[in-house]
Amino acid sequence: MIFDVSHKTHYRYTLPVVQSQHLIHMSPRPVDRQIIRHHSLIVEPAPALRFDGIDAFGNPILILDIELPHKELVLHARTTIETKPAPAFDAAASTPWNHLDRHFAAPGNGLALDVIQYRCASRLTTATRDIRDYAEVSFRPNRPLLDAAIELNQRIYKDFTFDNAATDISTPIDVVFKQKRGVCQDFAHLALTCLRAMRVPSRYVSGYILTRPPPGQARLQGADASHAWISVWSVEAGWVDLDPTNGIVAADEHITIAYGRDYDDVSPISGVLLGGGEHSVAVGVDVVPMP
Repeated sequence: MIFDVSHKTHYRYTLPVVQSQHLIHMSPRPVDRQIIRHHSLIVEPAPALRFDGIDAFGNPILILDIELPHKELVLHARTTIETKPAPAFDAAASTPWNHLDRHFAAPGNGLALDVIQYRCASRLTTATRDIRDYAEVSFRPNRPLLDAAIELNQRIYKDFTFDNAATDISTPIDVVFKQKRGVCQDFAHLALTCLRAMRVPSRYVSGYILTRPPPGQARLQGADASHAWISVWSVEAGWVDLDPTNGIVAADEHITIAYGRDYDDVSPISGVLLGGGEHSVAVGVDVVPMP
C-alpha cells in the first residue's frame, strides 16, 4: 500500500520564546517492509541550526536551534511511503521463551546487543508483582515465545478499554494496569512491561495506522493520530510487530517512524525553551491511502 502522511504540530506560547532547542523524531526510519518515496519537514520559524542525524537506536533525528524570538512554532512533516506485508512466521515453531538465555549463551551466537538491550526494563516499563503475574498467565514454561506473545497481545486488547481521557503522558504503568484503561501508548508500555518481566526482547514502535471513519460518515481531515505498538524478537522470525491496542499482528496499514525502549526514546518533539510562559499545542495527522 502507498500512503500520504501529514503530521502537523502547532505550539502557541503566551510569552515570546527567546531561544529553543529541540530533538525531533518525525522522519520515518528505513525498515524492510516500507519504502520511503518522499519526506520533508518544514519548521517555522526557520532554525538557525538544523542537523540531521541518527540516534543510538538507528532512528533518523533532527536537532533544531531556533534563535528568532517567537510565540508560535510549527512543524509539518509530509511523507509518501509504501508499505508491504510482514513476512509470514510460524508462532508455534518459535523457540520457547524460557530458553532465550540458553540461546544467547551458546557459542557462536554472539552477544546481539541491539537485541539484548530490549530485554531490560526501562523507566516506563518496570513491572510490579501484579503485572508479572498477569504476564505469567501467557508465559507458561516451555511455551513457544511468539505463541505466548500473541496471546498476551490479544489479552490486553480484550481486558483493557481504550479511553483517551483516562491517562496522560505521566501516568505510571501500575495505574494503567489497575484502572484497565488508557491509550495506545499505555497498552504498548504494558505489553513491554509484561514481556520484559519475562526477559523477552521487545521494543516500542512509534508511527501511524490507517483509520477509517464510521460507515456512512465522511473522513475528517486531521482526525487521524500517531500510533504506538510493539515489536517482539524471536530466534526464528527476528522482530515481529504486535499491536495490543487492536489485538493484531501489525500489517501493511502500520507505518513505522521509530524504535526505542519506550516513549521517552522516540517522543516526536522534545526540547528546552528560554521564555514562552504557558503553551498550548494542536496536532493534526492525516494518513491517506493512495490509489
